[in-house]
Amino acid sequence: MEDFTPSEIVVELNKFIVGQKQAKEAVAIALRNRIRRKKLPKELMEEITPKNIIMIGPTGVGKTEIARRLAKLVQAPFIKVEATKFTEVGYVGKDVDSMIRDLIQAAVQLVRKEKIEEVHEKAKEMVEERILQALLPASQFGFKEGKRTDYKDFDTPFSQSTDLINTEKDLIKNDNGLKNSESQKERTLRTKERLRIKLRNGDFEKREISIEIEEQSHSPIEIFSNMGMEGIGLDFKEIFDKMMPGRKKRKKLKISEARKVLLDDEQEKLLDMNKIAKEAIYRTEELGIVFIDEIDKIAMKEKAYGPDVSRSGVQRDILPIIEGSTVMTKYGAVKTDYILFIAAGAFNASKPSDLIPELQGRFPLRVELNSLNQKDLEKILIEPDNSLIKQYKALLNTEGIELDFEDNAIKEIARIAALLNEQNENIGARRLYTVMEKLLDRISFNAPKMTRKKITISKKYVTNRLQNIIQKEDLSKYIL
Repeated sequence: MEDFTPSEIVVELNKFIVGQKQAKEAVAIALRNRIRRKKLPKELMEEITPKNIIMIGPTGVGKTEIARRLAKLVQAPFIKVEATKFTEVGYVGKDVDSMIRDLIQAAVQLVRKEKIEEVHEKAKEMVEERILQALLPASQFGFKEGKRTDYKDFDTPFSQSTDLINTEKDLIKNDNGLKNSESQKERTLRTKERLRIKLRNGDFEKREISIEIEEQSHSPIEIFSNMGMEGIGLDFKEIFDKMMPGRKKRKKLKISEARKVLLDDEQEKLLDMNKIAKEAIYRTEELGIVFIDEIDKIAMKEKAYGPDVSRSGVQRDILPIIEGSTVMTKYGAVKTDYILFIAAGAFNASKPSDLIPELQGRFPLRVELNSLNQKDLEKILIEPDNSLIKQYKALLNTEGIELDFEDNAIKEIARIAALLNEQNENIGARRLYTVMEKLLDRISFNAPKMTRKKITISKKYVTNRLQNIIQKEDLSKYIL
């Protein structure tokens, strides 16, 4: 995170989002200020809180994507919530504290994924040992020294297998020159290494082995609450599951399937959930980003703050979380003082000043995002790393079809999308999904059986396929 300067952050965001320079710079500065804060003396560091941001702009211009890409860039816990989903405390529905519980859950998943990558190699080694043990149990192979090996005594999937017997017989035959002092245990270890080589070469993938796996316990007790399970600080279901641990069960699986099951099992054993929870709480408190969408829908045009449980009441409940409070979660207490909150809304039927004054004060930075014109839509089609043109080319390439777009065709697609946004509701870049899907639906449908594998999309083809969509879109707003 410390390696990113504001200009480098903007460059990274430019790979996925077209335009919106002001919004990108605002989030880049907010992120850099977190790095600067960490370098201050502790007394001063505790006094500096994030400068929360309100993004104002129509739908489909990149508000959510900017916040999401920013969080992904620095591996920060991130969640997107809809302001309209919350109700005032005491009423049926989601309470605002649940956004912090969701954030800590996202942090736990993020840290857990990192820790799994760290223990992955060690877990693979342990899985290999368990498979070898299932193939060649030490308790049955490790006879007392001097006792003769009787292959009929083996109670394994290899009891009647010539592979195992031949491996051991070959080993005995090749080791005739060894001293008599060599123990049965040493010979067993040598056989085990031979089996290990065969296992790594994939010779046993279709063989069945018997492994012991733990069945997940399912508590018969259900906990109900008017706030739902997320409203309970303690996870009662988890407590009951620990009181009634899962039973172990033997199961026969092919080695290729058993490897996946055992890998998950061994990785879980190597994870320290207490350490993961502590790290997740730290990251949530210091790096967490909460994106509150549709905040304009809870703004009140009138100045009477009455008992409106889904608007002014929600604003009052959000306020202490943004100001800084402690929320109890099943992983521990989480302080919200240094979490970055980014709110967004179209504000076409209201304005930021319609929010209660205290909430406005907690969002000191306001950035306006521009509506997308035809030029912007052209760039969105081709410039981002995940552009729609690249996506459709990759999808159809899986069917062996090489798709090519002429420059004039791309301009025509952008023109039609911009025109539809003008004639109907302006949904920004999302209009391109409608246009592109309509343009390529016949090709996508017939792709598996097409003999012509190279297709060029020209301006004429775009016009022919989309000439009716404008008229239909224009009429559709009067239907139903």
